[in-house]
Amino acid sequence: MSYASGKYSYFICDTCSFRYPYTTAKTDWQNFRVCQECYEPKHPQLEPPVVGADAEKLWRPRPDVPLPQAGLGVVTTIDPSTAVINSPTSPSGTSTMTFTDDPIGSVFKGVFGTGGVGVLFPPAVEASPSPSPTPSPTPSPTPTPSPSPSPSPSPSITTYTVTVASYLGANYFYIDGSRAATLSLTEGQTYKFDQANSSNSSHPLRFSTTSNGTHGGGSEYTTGVTTNGTPGSSGAYTQIEVASGAPTLYYYCTNHSGMGGQINT
Repeated sequence: MSYASGKYSYFICDTCSFRYPYTTAKTDWQNFRVCQECYEPKHPQLEPPVVGADAEKLWRPRPDVPLPQAGLGVVTTIDPSTAVINSPTSPSGTSTMTFTDDPIGSVFKGVFGTGGVGVLFPPAVEASPSPSPTPSPTPSPTPTPSPSPSPSPSPSITTYTVTVASYLGANYFYIDGSRAATLSLTEGQTYKFDQANSSNSSHPLRFSTTSNGTHGGGSEYTTGVTTNGTPGSSGAYTQIEVASGAPTLYYYCTNHSGMGGQINT
């Protein structure tokens, strides 16, 4: 029975399931019909060749020549009379025994035999030198810092608030709310009499060594005294730095009699 050539036909690859021309189909070693991309030949290791056992023995491995034989510490040859034993050649007691009938030129070296047991000299051990101690460095002296000059303290200023009010029909200076108060001031200290309150208008405060000041026949005391502004306006004050040895003072109004009080120093 004959079959069509299949030149117009297609087949489905058994591996990738894609369609290809029928004439390009290949049969792999598992009898699958596959495309050219999926075709793989059978790997050689799937059918390894049969290898016979390796020979492990050698036939007559030794050469047919006479060689020295060792037995119980005695070295012999085929002809012992031809053996030559040399004297020790080094302080370690090593000697050389040469067998003149040895066709391959073997040389045997061993320890020269003596009647004594011998002495074992171990190698000398060189003592490690003791390390020299590392001297401690002399610490550099820490320079003493120059003291910073202490700033002179600013003199403190004690402020008194001055107001003017009427009492029993007469006006008086009120110092921090006390009428015609007697004050105690310290020499060297500064005191400010603040006259910014509007009640001080037309009532300048000054100092005198006489009670009631110029109204009592005295004069104005001006040592260490400064004034600023107009009484009753902002920033107005009379200030005094009490001098050393200052006398008892009195504060008074330059325009009106009987308004002030005494200052003890």
